[in-house]
Amino acid sequence: MTPRKPQHHITSRDVAQTLQTYERDADVFLKHWGRKQYKRPPLLAEWVKVLPTRAALLDLGCGAGQDARYLTRVGHRVIGLDRAMSLLLFAHGRIPSVPLVLADIRALPIRADSLDGVWAAASLIHVPKRNVTGVLAELLHLVKPAGLFAATFTYGNNSRIKRTGWMPGRYFARWRKDELARALQRAGWTVLSLRVVSNQERKGRWINVIAKRGEAWEVDS
Repeated sequence: MTPRKPQHHITSRDVAQTLQTYERDADVFLKHWGRKQYKRPPLLAEWVKVLPTRAALLDLGCGAGQDARYLTRVGHRVIGLDRAMSLLLFAHGRIPSVPLVLADIRALPIRADSLDGVWAAASLIHVPKRNVTGVLAELLHLVKPAGLFAATFTYGNNSRIKRTGWMPGRYFARWRKDELARALQRAGWTVLSLRVVSNQERKGRWINVIAKRGEAWEVDS
């Protein structure tokens, strides 16, 4: 595999430390997220219902590639993107037919209006909050009219570097519902669904989001 190189090297102390943690502790991460047994995330199951047939999708922060593999198996055309080379190499072993891109989420080398949707499971949580609206606006430009976005964000206050627990050393941006809704709206997204969930795919409280480029319509539960 020859991943495409990032077009820009955009770093901050928190992001650099988070990336170093993923590279240093890749074996720890993959021991959990690289397991053969796969359980489809509830939000992904909900999102897939409203995607067009053979959708062109970006798995933003694809990690071990488990969600990209599932989306490919159900008939979609997927690109995986991550900033950690060790995780991309593992993902390539699992999904060799899926194009994988080594890039920074804040400088995406993807053509505008080329995607039907973007899936961002626990990836934008590592972007400093001051940068998130800009990233969300860029994602809006990458999707076609009526393109769909689904993502999980950490819920709460006090964004910070995690110093204890599983894989310490990573930055987590924590959001309140109204705060995240405003960021999405400022970026141009129409929010279809935004709710707090507890202990679903990951431990703790999370915000699950589905949004759309264009006017709103109802998402089935």
